[in-house]
Amino acid sequence: MKKKPEAMLELYQFEECPYCKRVREKMTDLGMSYIIHNVPRAREKRVKLEKISGQKFVPVLVDANTKTMIADDDDKAIEYLEKTYG
Repeated sequence: MKKKPEAMLELYQFEECPYCKRVREKMTDLGMSYIIHNVPRAREKRVKLEKISGQKFVPVLVDANTKTMIADDDDKAIEYLEKTYG
């Protein structure tokens, strides 16, 4: 790992989401600890997620260490993780 994050990254997701799974697997592959926030499967119930990210789609990756938020783009989240912590 390039550098270990000081604060744990946060992932807003739901378990059955294949895009979220890809991001979880990348963080696990990199040996990272992270915080999972499970959001409701129904988009209309994702009020907290919308307040945080401005939209209702998952995955949403939040890195307080670099003040980065990546919403609804698993490829971009994985690329960010590899570049920043890989």
